[in-house]
Amino acid sequence: MRLSRRRLLAGAATSMAVAATTGLPSLTLAQEERKRQGRARRPRKDGPAVVNGRIHQSVCHWCFTGDCSPKPMTLEELCQQAAALGLKSVELVDPPDWPILKKYNLICGLANSHGFVQGFNDPANWEMCIDKVKAAVDACAEAGFPNVITFSGFRNGIPDDVGLENTVKGLKKVVGYAEQKKINLVLEVLNSRVDAEMKGHPGYMGDSVEWCVEVCRQIASERMKILFDIYHVQVMQGDIITRIKQNAQYVGHYHTAGNPGRNELDNNQEINYPPIMRTIIETGYQGLVAQEFVPTRDPLRSLRQAVALCDV
Repeated sequence: MRLSRRRLLAGAATSMAVAATTGLPSLTLAQEERKRQGRARRPRKDGPAVVNGRIHQSVCHWCFTGDCSPKPMTLEELCQQAAALGLKSVELVDPPDWPILKKYNLICGLANSHGFVQGFNDPANWEMCIDKVKAAVDACAEAGFPNVITFSGFRNGIPDDVGLENTVKGLKKVVGYAEQKKINLVLEVLNSRVDAEMKGHPGYMGDSVEWCVEVCRQIASERMKILFDIYHVQVMQGDIITRIKQNAQYVGHYHTAGNPGRNELDNNQEINYPPIMRTIIETGYQGLVAQEFVPTRDPLRSLRQAVALCDV
């Protein structure tokens, strides 16, 4: 016999009453699991935040050493804290400061090159972009660091299909050099929706995973990957776990931040990071996941919480 909605609700109420009178736990298995995971992810106040180490973590220095931080640190202070937390890298640091990283047995997991405004989608930028990419590749090869960032550039009236063709042609001029030096080029996905400094980039062409992956697919080099910025992808497209699974072979680096706001990975934002991290592990990814959120509170406490949360 088909159960009516009223009978189902009545049955649920009876079950709750029985649990109350018998002293049996009323939490569902799902609630118990969430409660258990919440306890497991509660960050320590000192010592390493990385315990499991299945996710190799990094941190972007600009979020913590620049004016956007409520309590800016020096690069050396950040490196000291990153090493103590169990991180592998402090990234987007320029080569003159790399000795500070090495002092703390850290690498620069992602090196700067050209900026995101002028990129490979416009042939007028190719010479500048190639020169800066090559310089970064040389520096990384000498230091033993793995990745150099690159960007599509802003649209500025260029159709997306034309920009994609241009980006492929431009990057093909330099990817061979990266192959020789055994350095990866990673093309970052950025959101073009949020009109706030360093939280969004209106006009940026490579604003979808699929567009950036198509660039990599056409170049067809093991040294050409995408930077899957989880925050930016969430703003533009969502469906993070599915997109990671579908495009895992093209991902060379990950960034994190909370959405909305590009702030802490806490309960004030919508991205559920632990299952995303588990998915990244399941794909066999061995690269770095970098914390790139803008802290609104005590930066070190926020960083510790984020690192512990992603240490699944």
